[in-house]
Amino acid sequence: MNKKEKIVIIGAQGMLGQELVKVFKRDKEYAVFAWDKKEIDPVRSPLRTRNGKRSKWFTSNGVDITQEKKVKNKISKLRPSVIINAAAYNAVDKAEDAKEYSFAKKVNGLAPGYLAKAAKEIGAVLVHYSTDYVFDGNPDIPEPEGCAHACSSCNLHETFQPAIGFDENAKPRPISKYGRSKLTGEKEIRKITKKYYIIRLSKLFGKLAKAKDAKKSFFDVMLEAGKKNKVVKVVDEETSCFTYAPDLAKKTKEIIDSKKPFGVYHIVNSEPCTWYEAVLELYKIAKIKAKVIPVSATEFPRPAKRPYYSVLLNTKLNPLRSYKEALKEYLKK
Repeated sequence: MNKKEKIVIIGAQGMLGQELVKVFKRDKEYAVFAWDKKEIDPVRSPLRTRNGKRSKWFTSNGVDITQEKKVKNKISKLRPSVIINAAAYNAVDKAEDAKEYSFAKKVNGLAPGYLAKAAKEIGAVLVHYSTDYVFDGNPDIPEPEGCAHACSSCNLHETFQPAIGFDENAKPRPISKYGRSKLTGEKEIRKITKKYYIIRLSKLFGKLAKAKDAKKSFFDVMLEAGKKNKVVKVVDEETSCFTYAPDLAKKTKEIIDSKKPFGVYHIVNSEPCTWYEAVLELYKIAKIKAKVIPVSATEFPRPAKRPYYSVLLNTKLNPLRSYKEALKEYLKK
């Protein structure tokens, strides 16, 4: 019998974590260790096998990633070949509070560094997830090749359609404390190890996480609003891409299995849109008849600043399907 490759998935009860466990658990080449803040109940967990029993190669445990010594001890004892960190603090507005920001920096900023140290000591690969909120919303506008900025004497711009957004090499400039905490995590990892995949995503949606403090996705909130109200106001700003958790989990495994070059990757579903445009699509698919009214972000004041435009450009991988197709699948399930 071939020796199975040990993989640790941290944040296993989260929206993304539970999908990662499902994807890797299906592959007999991996021994999956699903860790969260608390130990997963094998009876109630959706991560068990079809006959209700846990797989021989699937175990659960708990770990507080903000405790450096505990992280080091658990990782060094298990010695996995891959560590996936899907745990994060994602309360964007709460992070503007000083006390909350302090906690956000521990989870999003310092903890990834602890994991990077533990991974480096045993030669493991670290996978960590970041966000489009590390950018300020003002992407550079590319010029066509050969442009001399003399528009009266050339026609290069006539057929040129630039891809506007932030690619993997764009310089981060976060405008919120949440964004700063996530950028700190990226920097800590890069400073400590070279064997890493930092994957940036945007507007995650999928099956509700099993954790008690789980936050509903935007689409789930809007579904409830559309069923309860005849009129729904939605912000028609903040253009970016959605990311479907099952698609992201599959793409993560593809990166690991194919041994892609280490570095930063952007994984989002295609077709950027505003919140308002997304709700129009959601209600069309779900056949909800509520009237959707576009409004400015000032209609719903929030403590944290959001980037006005934060489309992540994927220049390293095959693109994911449209978020519209992913949304159809999600609603069927």
